[in-house]
Amino acid sequence: MRIRALRKAHGWSLDNLAERAGISPSQLSRIETGHRRISLDQLTAISGALGKSLDELVESPDDSDVVIRPDRDEKRGLTIWLLTQDSGPHGLTVAKMRITDQAGSVAPGDLGVHPGRDWFTVLSGTVILYLGERVIRVETGQAASFSTMTPHTIRSDRGPAEILCILDHNGERSHLHT
Repeated sequence: MRIRALRKAHGWSLDNLAERAGISPSQLSRIETGHRRISLDQLTAISGALGKSLDELVESPDDSDVVIRPDRDEKRGLTIWLLTQDSGPHGLTVAKMRITDQAGSVAPGDLGVHPGRDWFTVLSGTVILYLGERVIRVETGQAASFSTMTPHTIRSDRGPAEILCILDHNGERSHLHT
């Protein structure tokens, strides 16, 4: 089923993939439907044609629990939904965050610094981005991207706000873990 799904995701017919993998369309059809066991040389050829590693084709997906549960951090006024498992593409993590910690006076110790870049878009509400000496209002539908070597923090403005953020490894470690 995984081979068929990947073939269809590429927009290829059975004949297209069979030709690319160097096997007959009837063999590929029987492999996809489970009516034929796949040999290692066929698996290698198919994985190469699809641009996937052998591990990606044979790993058993653990999708028994497909619900993404929030992680609440009352102290920081955050609720976080991790939308990528492990590291996403290129080591990036995608998360949805609900921010309830209100804007106001921010102490220098509240601003964090780490290598990399952060990117976020505001899904609802308004957030205040403290970026060094600057105070930037980011409203629903707007996005921000900045170097995280500048001291920064994000707070909600007059009520809860929700953002979708993309973080590199350093950003994930700094923002998503207490």
